[in-house]
Amino acid sequence: MRANVFKHPPGYNALRRGRWSEPGRCYMVTTVTSGRIPVFRDFSTGRVLVREMMRLQQEGLVESVAWVVMPDHLHWLLVLGDHADLSRVVQLLKGRSGRRVNQLSGHKGKLWQRAFHDHAVRKDEDIRKLARYIVANPIRAGIVKRIEEYPLWDAVWL
Repeated sequence: MRANVFKHPPGYNALRRGRWSEPGRCYMVTTVTSGRIPVFRDFSTGRVLVREMMRLQQEGLVESVAWVVMPDHLHWLLVLGDHADLSRVVQLLKGRSGRRVNQLSGHKGKLWQRAFHDHAVRKDEDIRKLARYIVANPIRAGIVKRIEEYPLWDAVWL
C-alpha cells in the first residue's frame, strides 16, 4: 500500500473521487465558470445555458427538477435519465454551452472550470427543500430581494 493513499487528491481529482452515476437518481450539481468570470450576468448568455439544459432533457438524458443560473455558476437539481451517465451529461452541457457562448460572444477561451461538484440525493432528503435552497441563491447572494425579480431559474412545482 502506498503511503499517500489516505491523502485527498487536489482539485479536479478530489471532486471525481467516489463519483457514481445511477440512472433514475436525483443529483444536485454545481459547476463554475472559468476564473469565476460572471458571464451569465448577461441574460441572453444565461439563456444559452438554459437552452442546452433543455436540450439534454429533450434528449432524455435528464429531467430537470430545479435550477438557477448565477452570474458565475450553475446549480442544477436533476434526475438522471435511464441510460445517462452524470459525468457525460455535465460534459455535454459544458461543451455545448461553451461552444455556443463563444460563438455568440467571439470569445475563444474556456467557459467552464474543468470539474464540477455533485451530490447524490438520499432517499430521506426533502427534494423540495433542496429545490428551494437552489432557487433562493440569488436572494442569499444579495442580487435580488425576491426570487420573482431574478430571470434565470425554474422548478417543476411552478
